[in-house]
Amino acid sequence: MRWPKRLLVAGVAGAVALTASACAGGQVRGASKTPEAAASGTGSPAAQPAGTPSEGVANDATFVYAPNLDVVTDWDPATSYSNEIIAMSNIYEGLTRYDAGARKAVPRLATEWTSSDGGKQWTFKLRQGVKFHSGADLDAQAAKKAIERTIEKKGGAAYIWDAVDSIEAPDASTLTFKLKYAAPLDLVASSGYAAYIYDVDAVDESGRTDAGTGPYTVGSWQKGKETELTLKAFDGYWGGWKPEQYRKIAFRVTPEITTAWQLLQQGEVTFVPRLNPQLFAQAQTTAKVMTAQSPSFQNLLVLFNTASGPAKDIRIRQALQAAIDYDGLVAALKGSGQKASGLVPQGLLGGAPGLEPKQDMQKAQELLQSAGYGPDNPELKLSLTYAQGDEDQKLLVTLLSSALKNLNVDLRARPMTWNAQWDLGKKQGQDLFVMYWYPDYPDAYSWFLNVFKSSDKPQFNLSYLKDAEIDKAIDALPQLTATDQFKAEQAYRDLQRELIDDRAAVAVPYVQTYQRALSSDVQGYADNPAYPNVVFVYDLKRAG
Repeated sequence: MRWPKRLLVAGVAGAVALTASACAGGQVRGASKTPEAAASGTGSPAAQPAGTPSEGVANDATFVYAPNLDVVTDWDPATSYSNEIIAMSNIYEGLTRYDAGARKAVPRLATEWTSSDGGKQWTFKLRQGVKFHSGADLDAQAAKKAIERTIEKKGGAAYIWDAVDSIEAPDASTLTFKLKYAAPLDLVASSGYAAYIYDVDAVDESGRTDAGTGPYTVGSWQKGKETELTLKAFDGYWGGWKPEQYRKIAFRVTPEITTAWQLLQQGEVTFVPRLNPQLFAQAQTTAKVMTAQSPSFQNLLVLFNTASGPAKDIRIRQALQAAIDYDGLVAALKGSGQKASGLVPQGLLGGAPGLEPKQDMQKAQELLQSAGYGPDNPELKLSLTYAQGDEDQKLLVTLLSSALKNLNVDLRARPMTWNAQWDLGKKQGQDLFVMYWYPDYPDAYSWFLNVFKSSDKPQFNLSYLKDAEIDKAIDALPQLTATDQFKAEQAYRDLQRELIDDRAAVAVPYVQTYQRALSSDVQGYADNPAYPNVVFVYDLKRAG
């Protein structure tokens, strides 16, 4: 799967034993695995949970998900920042979940919440009668311990809780957060990473557990096997069970899209998270198969090296922006991408219509000539890195290389695994860095904090931009979002113009469109772009 910055992209996790291949370039958020897990490679991540499913249920069908990459890189719900989101979202729950249709957080483990003191205090009322897979009861003290442990671990996406000053549990059903500054904590609590509520007492010394509150718990885990992970229904789930629901999930790792497509047609898998345009068109007319297509919050970034090399000259960066064939690229994607308008995808606060980029080869040539390059000047050599095996990124590179060749620019593009690309990027080893990005929680803040805020040691800010005024504007975003959304919208728009037009730190060619294929007997499937590639299987029914 072509997941961004992380889903194989190593999130900035704490002490880790193994690092996953990253998702930024088209990979996965990185993460860790304990030495014990890496050595054994089999078995559940924790002791067998209470409440195993009963036998002989009306619907014993298994929902078979066919990812193209290994599923689990980190079993610790506090530091997980990678592929395992597709499984953990069925094992764990947060206080809230984001409803993409309504564009707001909705109840999950919290049934209601209020904010006060200008967005600096939040009170959540917890759902009653909820049990962890360990058999322990969920109460406010348990939820407090889970969030505090996640904050203390400082791994993965724990930064989402940075505004929190203290957490109190005045009674068993009430959780109160006091913040250092106003922030949209209802959205934060719906994050796909670092917002899980889990039984801290069931976490072993290596951080392994599966003691969440979700509808499924771990059946088996066999690292490196084709069917790597299976989940089974948790009979004690607070939502209850109906006969038509799937009580089993299997994750069958299938690296080749064509193989996954064949297995779907044969009825051996239920869900293929991505098809290329040709197979997607075929799936639309195939019996016993249905398709789903929806816009995502995941876009492609071309980050320019603002700190060193030829691209340090803003005229070079502006020429590169102008040379990208945005319309041609989107047309060639054949429905799997739509033209971007700024950094923030539509559907999130901060989306900015009217910022769509356009190719302008005349402008590109004039800018290059003013910098001493171009057709009648010395050849300009530039280096670019992108995700190995990502056909869409390769298409971008092919079109851009061809356009620049006509301007006497030699674009030396290297496809790389995410970890290799990221390691090179942190050393400022390229002029252009291509990667995907999507938010950790459904808010545009992630693009600005992670990708463009100044940092002495680059992580994902791979344009290496350092600007105190931009940093100040970025730091103000959470409070504006919580207190004045009109001003927040304007701040996001101004920042995007600054970063793209005035600083030319980035080009944003397109936003991905998800193209899924699944068995036609699945009922109730809907994509939620806030949780990339996640299927909430409990919400589905199997016809017949």
